[in-house]
Amino acid sequence: MKPAIRTPFFEIGVKNYIFGDDVFYLAQEADRAAKRYDVDVLFTAPYADIRRVAENTERLIVIAPYMDTEPPGRGMANVLPESLKAAGARGVVINHCEKPMTLAKIRETIERAKGLDMLSFVCADTVEEAKAVALFHPDIINPEPSGLIGSGRSSDLEFAACSVREIKAVFPDILVEQAAGITSGMQVFEYIMSGADGAGAASGIVGAVDPFAALDEMIASVRRAKDMLTQGRDWNENLPRIDHT
Repeated sequence: MKPAIRTPFFEIGVKNYIFGDDVFYLAQEADRAAKRYDVDVLFTAPYADIRRVAENTERLIVIAPYMDTEPPGRGMANVLPESLKAAGARGVVINHCEKPMTLAKIRETIERAKGLDMLSFVCADTVEEAKAVALFHPDIINPEPSGLIGSGRSSDLEFAACSVREIKAVFPDILVEQAAGITSGMQVFEYIMSGADGAGAASGIVGAVDPFAALDEMIASVRRAKDMLTQGRDWNENLPRIDHT
């Protein structure tokens, strides 16, 4: 059965910044933080590490970085969806700027994921693209300008609020993440308090001086935002603001 994600959530990607044991150790630390703060954490693992991460963590929702759509059979070197699911992946990233896809292929991949009860996590470069993708009704959309990814500069709060508004006008149940250029817990907090269902980071964690500390800070910020939303408190209370430009 497809996992139900509690919001706000956090998503961690490692891309190819790290591999092997380093992925495993980061996943274990993320699992501990997910338990510590009672936050749902998605972990985008490299193909070779999916099974190891899935079988040795309890709270992580492991997702694959990409998949093809061909059925079992011929197709050597294609990434078979059934194989990913059997390895422990519970979802898949679709249309990341480093693995772009046509709208037709995005739709086909979303439908393939639905057929296997896998989460569809779709990236979009602009609000316009996000609105188009929303028509295919994926589970999660991550609108992130590709020029900001890995740059250390994040989307401004106006872009974040606009993308949430436009996506949910198509299907209110689509979850919207903000992730481009996030390097601090305060950014995570601000995005969630501004309406995002979740936040995520890749280089902001694995490229940090202390990746474990960065991971903990960001997941703790998700918990903090969740608590404030639950209490109905003013998120501007005595908080510094982040310059997103």
